[in-house]
Amino acid sequence: MDHAYEHVDYLSLHTYLDNLEDDLSNYLAKSLMMERFIESAIATCDYVQAKKRSKKKIMLSFDEWNVWYHSFEANSKTAPWQVAPPFCEDIYTFEDALAFGCMLITLLKHADRIKIACLAQLVNVIAPIMTEKNGGIWHQTIFYPFMHASLYGRGTVLRPIITSPMYDSKDFTDVPQLEAVVTCDEDKKEVVLFAVNRGQELVADCELRQFNGCSLLEHVTMTSDVMKATNSMEFPEKIRPYRIDGAVMQGGTLTVRLPQLSWNMIRLAFSDV
Repeated sequence: MDHAYEHVDYLSLHTYLDNLEDDLSNYLAKSLMMERFIESAIATCDYVQAKKRSKKKIMLSFDEWNVWYHSFEANSKTAPWQVAPPFCEDIYTFEDALAFGCMLITLLKHADRIKIACLAQLVNVIAPIMTEKNGGIWHQTIFYPFMHASLYGRGTVLRPIITSPMYDSKDFTDVPQLEAVVTCDEDKKEVVLFAVNRGQELVADCELRQFNGCSLLEHVTMTSDVMKATNSMEFPEKIRPYRIDGAVMQGGTLTVRLPQLSWNMIRLAFSDV
């Protein structure tokens, strides 16, 4: 970085999460490791900028990110020199969707410096979309948070000030039960809250007084009693989001019920800021 600073526009980062220990509370906290990675990369870039007294600010490109671990054993048994064999075809669980959602929120929270962020693959290979030989397509559990952020995570990112219950896990301390970020699309007059509840049911109060005429459009959640539940060609919608009546807007305050262990997307309309 010291040698190449004036010739570099982006610093490339890669991160994959796994739950090889089968420890849910620790798994869902691993996005904090991703957040520290991002913040240390930003600090390094800014240190070199200050050292060189440069006007240039290097941005980040998160070139690879996802959950990846289910296919490790199968990959080791794949015979060499095949034509297009099934490889790295992770079948994602509901708990993977929660971890994926936490990663997605982490990326959005740092959108001021992360200007590019890519899932390495989109179809079949550690991917949100699966196809079958001779036809057929279905959505993995991780598809839905990605879809919500792609459709509705537009405009300006607002990082909320959050007061949340905390927990400790095997590798992390002070893990917030609530992981959340907000986006504001002034062209569409919409504000969207993306949230992962890492624990028991939460009732959250969100102050939105700066948005005049704010009204609830929809609250979509994705939750399950079975953490290892997956989708498949036979059962393509076993895990999918659905609308709930868990939010009330009153006097500039949104009160929303977040089901235990859930991904949530809450959309609101406003008339003016």
